[in-house]
Amino acid sequence: MPRNVRGKKKMPPVVILCGGMGTRLAEQTEVRPKPMVEIGGRPMLWHIMKHYARYGCREFYLALGYKGEYIKRYFLEFHTLNRDFTVNLGDGRIGVLDCANGEDWTVHLVDTGLETMTGGRLKRIAPLLPRGRFLMTYGDGVGDVDLDKLLAFHRSRKGLVTLTAVRPPARFGALDFEGDRIVRFKEKSVVSEGWINGGFFVIEPAALDYIARDVMWEHDPMERLAAEGRVYAYRHEGFWQCMDTLRELKYLESLWESGSPPWKTW
Repeated sequence: MPRNVRGKKKMPPVVILCGGMGTRLAEQTEVRPKPMVEIGGRPMLWHIMKHYARYGCREFYLALGYKGEYIKRYFLEFHTLNRDFTVNLGDGRIGVLDCANGEDWTVHLVDTGLETMTGGRLKRIAPLLPRGRFLMTYGDGVGDVDLDKLLAFHRSRKGLVTLTAVRPPARFGALDFEGDRIVRFKEKSVVSEGWINGGFFVIEPAALDYIARDVMWEHDPMERLAAEGRVYAYRHEGFWQCMDTLRELKYLESLWESGSPPWKTW
Protein backbone atom coordinates (compact mmCIF):
# COMPACT_ATOMS: atom_id res chain seq x y z
CA MET A 1 0.00 0.00 0.00
CA PRO A 2 1.48 3.38 -0.96
CA ARG A 3 2.15 6.03 1.62
CA ASN A 4 -0.33 8.89 2.12
CA VAL A 5 2.22 11.47 0.98
CA ARG A 6 4.00 10.67 -2.27
CA GLY A 7 6.41 13.61 -2.20
CA LYS A 8 7.60 15.34 -5.35
CA LYS A 9 8.55 12.30 -7.42
CA LYS A 10 7.80 12.58 -11.12
CA MET A 11 5.20 10.17 -12.46
CA PRO A 12 4.43 9.61 -16.14
CA PRO A 13 1.33 11.24 -17.62
CA VAL A 14 -1.83 9.16 -17.82
CA VAL A 15 -3.95 8.61 -20.93
CA ILE A 16 -7.53 7.46 -20.29
CA LEU A 17 -9.65 6.21 -23.18
CA CYS A 18 -13.08 7.80 -22.71
CA GLY A 19 -14.61 7.70 -26.17
CA GLY A 20 -16.60 4.46 -26.45
CA MET A 21 -20.38 4.36 -26.72
CA GLY A 22 -20.95 1.86 -23.91
CA THR A 23 -23.86 0.16 -25.70
CA ARG A 24 -24.07 -2.70 -23.17
CA LEU A 25 -24.85 -0.15 -20.47
CA ALA A 26 -27.43 1.70 -22.54
CA GLU A 27 -29.64 2.32 -19.48
CA GLN A 28 -27.01 4.85 -18.40
CA THR A 29 -25.09 5.77 -21.55
CA GLU A 30 -28.03 7.11 -23.54
CA VAL A 31 -27.58 10.36 -21.61
CA ARG A 32 -23.88 10.31 -20.64
CA PRO A 33 -20.62 8.64 -21.69
CA LYS A 34 -19.75 5.51 -19.77
CA PRO A 35 -16.81 7.06 -17.82
CA MET A 36 -19.32 9.56 -16.37
CA VAL A 37 -21.66 6.91 -14.97
CA GLU A 38 -21.61 7.45 -11.23
CA ILE A 39 -20.57 5.19 -8.38
CA GLY A 40 -21.30 6.68 -4.98
CA GLY A 41 -22.22 10.01 -6.53
CA ARG A 42 -18.92 10.34 -8.42
CA PRO A 43 -18.15 9.44 -12.04
CA MET A 44 -16.23 6.26 -12.75
CA LEU A 45 -13.62 8.52 -14.38
CA TRP A 46 -13.06 10.36 -11.08
CA HIS A 47 -12.52 7.06 -9.24
CA ILE A 48 -9.89 6.03 -11.80
CA MET A 49 -8.11 9.39 -11.66
CA LYS A 50 -8.12 9.37 -7.84
CA HIS A 51 -6.34 6.02 -7.88
CA TYR A 52 -3.63 7.31 -10.22
CA ALA A 53 -3.32 10.52 -8.21
CA ARG A 54 -2.78 8.41 -5.09
CA TYR A 55 0.55 7.34 -6.62
CA GLY A 56 1.58 10.86 -7.57
CA CYS A 57 0.11 11.15 -11.09
CA ARG A 58 -1.05 14.71 -11.73
CA GLU A 59 -1.31 15.04 -15.52
CA PHE A 60 -4.12 13.35 -17.44
CA TYR A 61 -4.95 13.17 -21.14
CA LEU A 62 -8.56 12.16 -21.79
CA ALA A 63 -9.27 10.75 -25.26
CA LEU A 64 -12.88 11.81 -25.83
CA GLY A 65 -15.45 10.64 -28.35
CA TYR A 66 -19.08 9.76 -27.65
CA LYS A 67 -20.73 12.60 -25.69
CA GLY A 68 -17.32 14.12 -25.02
CA GLU A 69 -18.94 17.48 -24.32
CA TYR A 70 -20.40 15.95 -21.13
CA ILE A 71 -16.89 15.26 -19.83
CA LYS A 72 -15.69 18.71 -20.91
CA ARG A 73 -18.51 20.38 -18.95
CA TYR A 74 -17.72 18.32 -15.87
CA PHE A 75 -14.13 19.53 -15.76
CA LEU A 76 -15.00 23.09 -16.71
CA GLU A 77 -17.26 23.23 -13.64
CA PHE A 78 -15.08 21.06 -11.41
CA HIS A 79 -13.15 23.91 -9.74
CA THR A 80 -16.30 25.75 -8.70
CA LEU A 81 -18.62 22.88 -7.85
CA ASN A 82 -16.11 21.16 -5.57
CA ARG A 83 -15.56 24.24 -3.41
CA ASP A 84 -17.55 26.57 -1.19
CA PHE A 85 -17.87 29.99 -2.79
CA THR A 86 -19.61 33.35 -2.61
CA VAL A 87 -21.42 34.98 -5.55
CA ASN A 88 -21.89 38.75 -5.72
CA LEU A 89 -25.25 39.04 -7.47
CA GLY A 90 -24.58 42.65 -8.38
CA ASP A 91 -21.55 42.10 -10.61
CA GLY A 92 -21.26 38.30 -10.78
CA ARG A 93 -17.91 38.10 -9.01
CA ILE A 94 -17.13 34.77 -7.37
CA GLY A 95 -15.03 34.41 -4.25
CA VAL A 96 -13.73 31.00 -3.20
CA LEU A 97 -14.27 30.26 0.49
CA ASP A 98 -12.65 26.84 0.70
CA CYS A 99 -9.77 25.54 -1.44
CA ALA A 100 -9.46 22.19 0.32
CA ASN A 101 -11.84 20.18 -1.85
CA GLY A 102 -10.11 20.52 -5.22
CA GLU A 103 -7.68 18.22 -6.99
CA ASP A 104 -4.15 19.22 -8.00
CA TRP A 105 -4.54 17.80 -11.52
CA THR A 106 -3.88 19.08 -15.01
CA VAL A 107 -6.46 17.58 -17.35
CA HIS A 108 -6.16 17.71 -21.15
CA LEU A 109 -9.47 17.00 -22.90
CA VAL A 110 -8.96 15.91 -26.50
CA ASP A 111 -11.68 15.09 -29.02
CA THR A 112 -10.40 11.98 -30.81
CA GLY A 113 -13.51 11.34 -32.92
CA LEU A 114 -16.91 9.82 -32.44
CA GLU A 115 -16.29 6.36 -33.94
CA THR A 116 -12.49 6.18 -33.68
CA MET A 117 -11.14 2.87 -32.41
CA THR A 118 -8.83 2.56 -29.42
CA GLY A 119 -5.61 2.51 -31.45
CA GLY A 120 -6.72 5.52 -33.45
CA ARG A 121 -7.50 7.43 -30.26
CA LEU A 122 -3.99 6.74 -28.94
CA LYS A 123 -2.46 7.79 -32.26
CA ARG A 124 -4.40 11.07 -32.30
CA ILE A 125 -3.44 11.98 -28.77
CA ALA A 126 0.24 11.00 -29.16
CA PRO A 127 1.50 14.38 -30.56
CA LEU A 128 0.28 16.11 -27.39
CA LEU A 129 2.12 13.82 -24.97
CA PRO A 130 5.48 14.81 -23.49
CA ARG A 131 8.42 12.67 -24.57
CA GLY A 132 8.90 9.47 -22.65
CA ARG A 133 6.81 6.62 -21.33
CA PHE A 134 3.23 7.11 -20.29
CA LEU A 135 0.48 5.22 -18.52
CA MET A 136 -2.80 4.30 -20.19
CA THR A 137 -6.05 2.71 -19.09
CA TYR A 138 -9.71 2.43 -20.00
CA GLY A 139 -12.42 4.69 -18.62
CA ASP A 140 -14.62 1.85 -17.39
CA GLY A 141 -12.58 -0.23 -14.96
CA VAL A 142 -11.23 0.13 -11.43
CA GLY A 143 -8.72 -1.86 -9.44
CA ASP A 144 -6.23 -1.68 -6.59
CA VAL A 145 -3.23 -2.06 -8.90
CA ASP A 146 0.02 -0.98 -7.22
CA LEU A 147 1.37 1.49 -9.79
CA ASP A 148 4.82 1.65 -8.18
CA LYS A 149 5.23 -2.11 -8.56
CA LEU A 150 3.77 -1.97 -12.09
CA LEU A 151 6.33 0.65 -13.16
CA ALA A 152 9.19 -1.22 -11.49
CA PHE A 153 8.15 -4.40 -13.32
CA HIS A 154 8.01 -2.53 -16.64
CA ARG A 155 11.48 -1.02 -16.16
CA SER A 156 12.97 -4.40 -15.27
CA ARG A 157 11.63 -6.13 -18.41
CA LYS A 158 12.68 -3.41 -20.87
CA GLY A 159 9.74 -4.05 -23.19
CA LEU A 160 7.71 -1.48 -25.09
CA VAL A 161 4.39 -2.30 -23.43
CA THR A 162 3.35 -3.75 -20.11
CA LEU A 163 -0.32 -4.53 -19.56
CA THR A 164 -1.91 -5.50 -16.30
CA ALA A 165 -3.30 -9.02 -16.52
CA VAL A 166 -6.21 -9.78 -14.22
CA ARG A 167 -8.42 -12.73 -13.38
CA PRO A 168 -11.79 -12.26 -15.08
CA PRO A 169 -14.60 -11.79 -12.54
CA ALA A 170 -17.27 -14.46 -12.71
CA ARG A 171 -20.65 -13.31 -14.03
CA PHE A 172 -22.54 -15.26 -11.40
CA GLY A 173 -22.15 -16.37 -7.83
CA ALA A 174 -20.21 -19.54 -7.10
CA LEU A 175 -21.41 -22.56 -5.12
CA ASP A 176 -19.25 -24.93 -3.06
CA PHE A 177 -20.59 -28.46 -2.55
CA GLU A 178 -20.05 -31.43 -0.30
CA GLY A 179 -21.83 -34.14 -2.24
CA ASP A 180 -25.25 -32.69 -3.04
CA ARG A 181 -25.22 -30.30 -0.10
CA ILE A 182 -24.27 -26.64 -0.62
CA VAL A 183 -21.77 -25.62 2.06
CA ARG A 184 -20.84 -22.15 0.83
CA PHE A 185 -22.32 -19.53 -1.45
CA LYS A 186 -19.98 -16.90 -2.86
CA GLU A 187 -21.79 -13.83 -4.16
CA LYS A 188 -18.87 -12.87 -6.38
CA SER A 189 -15.89 -14.93 -7.41
CA VAL A 190 -13.21 -14.94 -10.08
CA VAL A 191 -12.37 -17.46 -12.73
CA SER A 192 -9.67 -19.69 -11.29
CA GLU A 193 -7.79 -20.08 -14.55
CA GLY A 194 -6.86 -17.71 -17.33
CA TRP A 195 -6.01 -14.05 -17.50
CA ILE A 196 -7.46 -11.10 -19.40
CA ASN A 197 -6.32 -7.60 -20.31
CA GLY A 198 -7.24 -5.35 -17.37
CA GLY A 199 -5.84 -2.11 -18.78
CA PHE A 200 -3.42 -0.19 -16.52
CA PHE A 201 -0.76 -0.13 -19.25
CA VAL A 202 2.75 1.26 -19.23
CA ILE A 203 3.71 2.28 -22.77
CA GLU A 204 6.94 3.47 -24.37
CA PRO A 205 6.56 6.02 -27.21
CA ALA A 206 8.07 3.63 -29.79
CA ALA A 207 5.05 1.34 -29.33
CA LEU A 208 2.85 3.95 -31.03
CA ASP A 209 4.76 3.40 -34.28
CA TYR A 210 2.97 0.05 -34.49
CA ILE A 211 -0.39 1.82 -34.92
CA ALA A 212 -0.56 2.19 -38.69
CA ARG A 213 -4.15 3.41 -38.97
CA ASP A 214 -7.44 3.63 -37.11
CA VAL A 215 -7.43 0.15 -35.58
CA MET A 216 -8.14 -1.47 -32.25
CA TRP A 217 -5.03 -1.08 -30.08
CA GLU A 218 -5.68 -4.57 -28.70
CA HIS A 219 -5.59 -6.23 -32.14
CA ASP A 220 -2.97 -5.55 -34.83
CA PRO A 221 -0.60 -3.25 -32.87
CA MET A 222 -0.53 -5.38 -29.74
CA GLU A 223 -0.37 -8.62 -31.74
CA ARG A 224 2.65 -7.36 -33.68
CA LEU A 225 4.35 -6.13 -30.52
CA ALA A 226 3.70 -9.46 -28.81
CA ALA A 227 5.05 -11.41 -31.81
CA GLU A 228 8.30 -9.44 -31.48
CA GLY A 229 8.53 -10.10 -27.74
CA ARG A 230 7.91 -6.46 -26.81
CA VAL A 231 4.86 -6.97 -24.55
CA TYR A 232 4.92 -8.12 -20.92
CA ALA A 233 2.12 -8.93 -18.52
CA TYR A 234 2.11 -7.70 -14.95
CA ARG A 235 -0.07 -10.22 -13.12
CA HIS A 236 -2.41 -8.51 -10.68
CA GLU A 237 -3.99 -10.89 -8.17
CA GLY A 238 -5.89 -8.15 -6.32
CA PHE A 239 -9.19 -6.46 -7.00
CA TRP A 240 -10.24 -5.48 -10.52
CA GLN A 241 -13.69 -4.89 -11.97
CA CYS A 242 -14.97 -3.45 -15.23
CA MET A 243 -18.34 -1.74 -15.64
CA ASP A 244 -19.85 -3.12 -18.83
CA THR A 245 -23.35 -3.96 -17.66
CA LEU A 246 -26.01 -2.74 -15.24
CA ARG A 247 -25.31 -5.77 -13.07
CA GLU A 248 -21.63 -4.78 -12.77
CA LEU A 249 -22.59 -1.17 -12.02
CA LYS A 250 -24.87 -2.32 -9.21
CA TYR A 251 -22.11 -4.56 -7.88
CA LEU A 252 -19.65 -1.63 -7.78
CA GLU A 253 -22.30 0.53 -6.10
CA SER A 254 -22.81 -2.13 -3.42
CA LEU A 255 -19.06 -2.22 -2.75
CA TRP A 256 -18.97 1.57 -2.42
CA GLU A 257 -21.92 1.55 -0.05
CA SER A 258 -20.15 -1.02 2.11
CA GLY A 259 -17.83 1.78 3.23
CA SER A 260 -14.59 0.09 2.14
CA PRO A 261 -14.57 -0.37 -1.66
CA PRO A 262 -11.45 -2.37 -2.56
CA TRP A 263 -10.30 0.05 -5.28
CA LYS A 264 -10.33 3.05 -2.89
CA THR A 265 -6.60 3.37 -2.22
CA TRP A 266 -6.62 7.09 -1.34
